Amino acid sequence: MGKIISIANQKGGVGKTTSAINLAASLGALEFKTLIVDADPQANATSGTGFDPKNIKTSIYECLLDEVNAEDIILNTESPYLDILPSHLDLVGAEIELVNHPNRERLMSAVLEGIRDLYDFIIVDCSPSLGLITVNALTASDSVLVPVQCEYFALEGLGKLLNTIKIVQKNLNTELAIEGILLTMYDSRLRLSNQVVTEVKRHFQDLVFDTIIHRNTKLGEAPSTGKPVILYDAGSKGAVNYLNLGREILQKNNLTKVAQEDKIIDIETE
Repeated sequence: MGKIISIANQKGGVGKTTSAINLAASLGALEFKTLIVDADPQANATSGTGFDPKNIKTSIYECLLDEVNAEDIILNTESPYLDILPSHLDLVGAEIELVNHPNRERLMSAVLEGIRDLYDFIIVDCSPSLGLITVNALTASDSVLVPVQCEYFALEGLGKLLNTIKIVQKNLNTELAIEGILLTMYDSRLRLSNQVVTEVKRHFQDLVFDTIIHRNTKLGEAPSTGKPVILYDAGSKGAVNYLNLGREILQKNNLTKVAQEDKIIDIETE
């Protein structure tokens, strides 16, 4: 059964979609079957994996509102281990249309439960809000990954997000865990970036990933080509960062390809 990880932060511009695309692609590169669920009306994860949202006729919107089978509309990407459940601008209206639905917070759970056995990981790219679609994603998820940019307002709004996570844990999904806090847009030349890293690690300690995502031009260029950075420039710092993040998540979930007992080398002494 695949693990569902939502990538959420109501603050825009923190690297949610970049992280969703490139973490999923890295897990795919490590030969773990991975699905990106584009739960953002901007559909940037859809375009960032090579599909024009304008040409998407059936999306996650229809899965949530019309009970379309998600397996029927999943698209295969250039990577053999990476698929996407696309989004469309129509999703922006779902918040209003779902308000009076009797089971409105659990619709995405129903959508993803039908396909989670097909994947090792399902990565949900949430919109920059704490609205009903994001609540749906958190309710459907096993864990949530929170990107935080290494800038002045890094901790702004993070308390509000963590409070929302607690509410979801209490009322909708008691199993929801925090996968980790991911520091993004790090520039080692800036004193501010280093101060933010220190501050976030002081506040959240073991919840912070060891992997830090550096500012990297290739990460910014890759979406325009419709490719994850690992396919655009595998040697770039951005590609290496996200590959390391993928490995760290595998280690945290005891899913490394090499069994722990096989890592122990017995040294015979005479």
